[in-house]
Amino acid sequence: MMFRSLHHVPVDQIDTALREIHRVLRPGGRVYISEPVFAGAFNDLARIYNDEESVRRAAFDAVCRAVATGLLELVTETFFLTRLYYRDFAAFAKKHFESTHSVRDVTYEQKNAVERLFNTYLGPDGADLTQQVRGDLLRKPA
Repeated sequence: MMFRSLHHVPVDQIDTALREIHRVLRPGGRVYISEPVFAGAFNDLARIYNDEESVRRAAFDAVCRAVATGLLELVTETFFLTRLYYRDFAAFAKKHFESTHSVRDVTYEQKNAVERLFNTYLGPDGADLTQQVRGDLLRKPA
């Protein structure tokens, strides 16, 4: 299982990672790969300080190549929405600027731009955003 992680593999190594998955699976074995789709309000915010559009595209393209070349077979592809709720901008900033697996060097200008845009989504009960995720169940050919 790979949960929102394939796009974190260096782009020039994603195909290698999928070949390695193929290598360790037994014939008929399955791998589940979920990846966030780069679309929607959350990504409009994130692209200001961490634009992952190209790496997410590279991950999806690599999965497509693995299927097209017969390395893996697509069993199912499912799209779903993940709820992303923030009571205020401070909660958003804490999660995405401070508490993260990656070092964020967010500039003052970026933070202000994110806050301005975030506030357009903020209602009396906070900001209730969603992120679309694609889940691919793949199988090693028998």
